[in-house]
Amino acid sequence: MSSVGGITNGSNNLQSISEPAKSADDDELRVKPLVAKTTLEEGVKVSLSGAGLKQSAAAKGRDTDIEDSGLPENIQRILKMIRQLQRQIVEIMAQLQAVKADKHLTPEAARIRIGSLQSTLATLNGGLLTANASLAKTMKETGLSSEQVLKVATLAMQS
Repeated sequence: MSSVGGITNGSNNLQSISEPAKSADDDELRVKPLVAKTTLEEGVKVSLSGAGLKQSAAAKGRDTDIEDSGLPENIQRILKMIRQLQRQIVEIMAQLQAVKADKHLTPEAARIRIGSLQSTLATLNGGLLTANASLAKTMKETGLSSEQVLKVATLAMQS
């Protein structure tokens, strides 16, 4: 037996690594394996306030001009993505301005928060560039009419 600091392997009541501890739970799991049971029950009900209902309706109607444009579905999807990215960029820029104006933050906390927001902003801007490039490529491949190209440009500029 090896001895370390006066404690031997046999006298410390420790179980060796090669012999895993067995418990009653182990035996029960061998006899009755875990099985997920699903039951159909009524789902969660959510009530929205008046402001929540207005915001939900605004979000639904936000891209109706794109949906009603008659443009191909893939172009509509990219236009919606561009708008979503533009909205997120505006939101992050507002957060950035709020952090810069917040006098309650320590300089270190403000610096960290600003860095995080700037990183997020850079990522969103990269996504917007990619989406715009994808839109241009898809428009070229689809062979849109000049009227449709004008409609795409108009919808892309709106946010």
